[in-house]
Amino acid sequence: MLFKLTGSSCSGKTTLAWSVADRLQQVAVHDFDEVGVPERPDRQWRHRMAEHWVRRALDYQERGIDLLLTGQSPLGEVLAAPSAPLLDGIAVCLIDVADDVRRDRLAVRDAGRWDAAAVDAFINWAAWHRGHAHDPRRRPDVVTNGSWSEMVWHRWTGWTAEDPRWCTHPIDTTDQPVAKSVGQVQRWVTEQRDAHRSGRLPLSHGWPDKPILPTDRRASST
Repeated sequence: MLFKLTGSSCSGKTTLAWSVADRLQQVAVHDFDEVGVPERPDRQWRHRMAEHWVRRALDYQERGIDLLLTGQSPLGEVLAAPSAPLLDGIAVCLIDVADDVRRDRLAVRDAGRWDAAAVDAFINWAAWHRGHAHDPRRRPDVVTNGSWSEMVWHRWTGWTAEDPRWCTHPIDTTDQPVAKSVGQVQRWVTEQRDAHRSGRLPLSHGWPDKPILPTDRRASST
C-alpha cells in the first residue's frame, strides 16, 4: 500500500512520519523531496515526482512492504499518476495546522527565507488542500492546469464529494502534543491496513473501474 501524508509546509508531516516509523511493521518511510528539488520546482516537476514515488511504492509492494510518504501532492495528484492503479491500495491523510501556527513555524524553520507573499502562498496552498480533501470539484484547475502530460486526471475529475473513493483523512496538529498526533497517524495506518485486508478499502486494486457502494466509505472514515 501507499500511505501518503500530504499538506502545505510546516504542518508536521515529516516529524510525524519518522516518529511513527518504529511503531509500524513492514513499512518504509520516505520524504517526497529527498530525491532533490530543483531551484524552481513547478507543477510538472511535482507530477513527475508523484509518478516516481508511486513506482517506488510498487517496488516495495513486490517485497511485501508498505510505503509511508510525506510530501505536498494531494489525493488528486496521487490518483492521476500513471502507475497509480497498479498499487494494491492507496490511503491519503491531510496533516494540517492553523494558519497562524504555520506562519510562526515558517519563520522559525526558514528564518528570513520567505517574504510575505511567499508565506501567503503557503497559507493559500493549505486552504486549497482543505477544500480539495473535502470535494474533488473544488478548484481542480489548481493542480490540473499546466500539468505533466502523462497525468490521468479523468480517473477522478467526474467524481463528487459523496464518492467513497474520494477520502482524505484529516489530522490537525494545532495545539496538541506531537505524541498525540503520532498516535493518530499510527491509528490511521492501522485502520487502513485492516480495511484493505477485509476488502473494505475504497482505493484498493481496481478502484478506477469498479462500482462503489456508499457504505464502502466507512473503510476510510473510521
